[in-house]
Amino acid sequence: MPPTLASAFARRWWMAVTAIIENLLFSAVLLGWGSLLIMLKSEGFYSYLCNEEGNSSSSNLSQILATPAPYDYADYYESEDTVVGLGDGVEMRPLVPADGPLQMNGWLICKDQDEMLNLAFTVGSFLLSAITLPLGIVMDKYGPRKLRLLGSTCFGLSCLLIAYGAYQPNELSVLIFIALTFNGFGGMCMTFTSLTLPNMFGDLRSTFIALMIGSYASSAVTFPGVKVIYDLGVSFITILVVWAACAGLVFLNCFFNWPLEPFPGPEDMDYTVKIKFSWLGFDHKITGKQFYRQVTTVGRRLSVGNSLKENELAVKDGNKLCLSTMDLEMDCKPQETPSFFKTIATPIFLLSLVTMCITQLRLLFYMGAMNSVLESLTDGDLNTGPSFCLMSLYSSIFGVLQLLCLMTTPVIGQIMDWKLKECDDGEETKTSGNNGQIKKKGRDKKTQKVTNALRAFILTNLLLVGFGITSLVPNLQLQIVSFILHTVVRGFIHSAVGGLYAAVYPSSLFGSLTGMQSLVSAVFALLQQPLFLAMMGPLEGDPFWVNIGLLALSMLGFLLPLYLICYRRTLLKEQQEKEDNAKIYIKINGTNIPEAYV
Repeated sequence: MPPTLASAFARRWWMAVTAIIENLLFSAVLLGWGSLLIMLKSEGFYSYLCNEEGNSSSSNLSQILATPAPYDYADYYESEDTVVGLGDGVEMRPLVPADGPLQMNGWLICKDQDEMLNLAFTVGSFLLSAITLPLGIVMDKYGPRKLRLLGSTCFGLSCLLIAYGAYQPNELSVLIFIALTFNGFGGMCMTFTSLTLPNMFGDLRSTFIALMIGSYASSAVTFPGVKVIYDLGVSFITILVVWAACAGLVFLNCFFNWPLEPFPGPEDMDYTVKIKFSWLGFDHKITGKQFYRQVTTVGRRLSVGNSLKENELAVKDGNKLCLSTMDLEMDCKPQETPSFFKTIATPIFLLSLVTMCITQLRLLFYMGAMNSVLESLTDGDLNTGPSFCLMSLYSSIFGVLQLLCLMTTPVIGQIMDWKLKECDDGEETKTSGNNGQIKKKGRDKKTQKVTNALRAFILTNLLLVGFGITSLVPNLQLQIVSFILHTVVRGFIHSAVGGLYAAVYPSSLFGSLTGMQSLVSAVFALLQQPLFLAMMGPLEGDPFWVNIGLLALSMLGFLLPLYLICYRRTLLKEQQEKEDNAKIYIKINGTNIPEAYV
């Protein structure tokens, strides 16, 4: 039996902590594809594509080639004319370039194998972005529970399929396509469903959204961590079976703790009060802040009820309603939620798309061109010993720094939640003084949310510009600063956009809007491929001019903060007009009794 919202609210801290851990281990783990590729090649996936001419696909490729006898090495050296004497009887003989088949862990490896495995990765990783829109729509309508159960099941099944394929790779390598498809789909289900959980944390919602996104972005280190365990001698099949069992634990955790209905936003309910007013003549269910508003309205209405005539009372089902019920009938009607298509046409959403697309393209191009950048900065061939070791070191540093996403995203979350606890919902309060002046409890919450989003995007765009500048400097050590900025910006931009949607738009549209944003930005990021081809072709491997163009394009990211400044001024103007109208009403009413004006 699924728990109620009230029960889930009591367990919210347990659900949040486990969701962060589950995102780290089960969400976008395909982002660590480089490590998984090495393990798949070591286990012989599609190794049969590398068979020498005359070998059949059913031959045993797991046997390591016999070590040649000492006298056999003579065929590996060039002629005696190229021998260089180094003194003390030591001679240096250049090796003949090896044309024989390459091996990894006893299995043949080749370019055809890489192409097939990367095709499987492309299918799986595409689902990480392409499936976001339908997932968001389904989640907004049916809630996160069913999707999370399905996602954990798909992820566990993907691990079992890879393990089964590793048992007989010559016959079952094709399973990697199905496995990575399930892996990408299950991982995105885990990510998306966790983004609704922060609704239970009220004014800390943006902070927890940032934590969820940070754990998703940091999941790129999961496969490198698995590879460390694999290198220690643990069987690949054993690792995958244990991982599938852990996915089963995720299923059980969701089954017992996640409610069936969607998590309403903190402005919709507080998960603690739920009253049915059938005895007042209607069947509306109101909760939390809505309950407080209705009770306040009833009290005010009753205080002036004597001024109403009997024939002015409302009628429901042939029965006259009392004054308090009449107000509840009028005020309890749910506010109309703007349609999805109207929402995506708003300037804030369109400008957030522009910002997200440009940032994604900038970050993904750097990741794709990183090896070429490091090669140009080492002034050497990456196939040589020192240069290769240096490139490997910097690549490892970049991989470890991905954990910064989880550690730094709470910063942007705190910026998005800044001083929200000191704000009210725009409700006016009256003082008991002689003049009956209307005062605000504090800042207007919506205005404060927009202000916080403005600061978050300004900071993120400044860091993106700083990243673009450091990428232009041809200094190898400075690239560590680029690595840090790249990781921080990647976490910040997703958290800022998610916090903006949560602040400005209804919670019932959060999944759909996030899905649309992810899909559009993923399609736009495909431009990285022609940019990479241009760098490797006409620009001869030098990314300088591409980085210049992307740096100039990054300036468009400041369009969103500029619009938020104008939008904030509009909100402040509307707020001031409401206060002025209230003062005029008090003057016309001509009384100091607070209960006399509603």
